[in-house]
Amino acid sequence: MFVIVGLGNPGKKYEKTRHNMGFLAIDKLAEKHDIKVNKLKHKALTGDGFIFGQKALLVKPQTYMNLSGESVREIVSYYDIDLEDLIVIYDDFDLEIGTIRIRKKGSAGSHNGMKSIIGQIQSKDFPRIRIGIGKSGGGAEWKDFVLGKTSKQDEKLIEDAVDRAADAVGCILEKGIDKAMNEYNVKPRLSGREDRDKTRND
Repeated sequence: MFVIVGLGNPGKKYEKTRHNMGFLAIDKLAEKHDIKVNKLKHKALTGDGFIFGQKALLVKPQTYMNLSGESVREIVSYYDIDLEDLIVIYDDFDLEIGTIRIRKKGSAGSHNGMKSIIGQIQSKDFPRIRIGIGKSGGGAEWKDFVLGKTSKQDEKLIEDAVDRAADAVGCILEKGIDKAMNEYNVKPRLSGREDRDKTRND
C-alpha cells in the first residue's frame, strides 16, 4: 500500500493559505479518484481507495504543521510500510510559484513539517512532491507569507500546480517515480502572472 500525505494546518483559518498546498493536493487526489478522506485515525483525516489499481491511503495530519511527524510515524509503524511507498506533498517557498518538483529523498530544507517527519521516522529516504509558492514579494516575514492567502493574480498558477501534483502522484503509482520525475519536473507553460510579465517586457 502507498501512503500519500499532504501537509497543512487544520481549521477554516488556514484554508487556502500557502502553507496548505499539501491538503489541497490530497483533496484534488480524492476528487479525481473518488476517495473519501473523512476518517479520523492516527491524528489525521484519512481515506483509502485505489489509484490506477494501486491501494492508497490519503492522509491529512491534524496535528498542525510543526507536529506532522507524529501522525506520519504512527501510520508508517501501524501499516509497516516501506519508506519508498510513503509520498509527502508540501509547499516550498524556494520554488517558483506554480512549479512542482518530485524527489526520491532529501533534506527538509526550511520546512518545519518535513523536519518533524524526518525527526520522527528517523529517515530522509522517502519520496516527496514540492509545490512552489514563490517568495514573498513584499518583504513579509516567511511565517506571515506562508500562512497568508494566495493572491488573486496567483490563484490559477496555484490551482494548476495542485492539479499537476495530484496527477504526479498517479504517475508515480502507475509508472514509477523515475517516469514521474521526467514528466513533471519541468517548468509549467507561461500562464497568469508570467504572461503579464512577459507582455510588459516585450
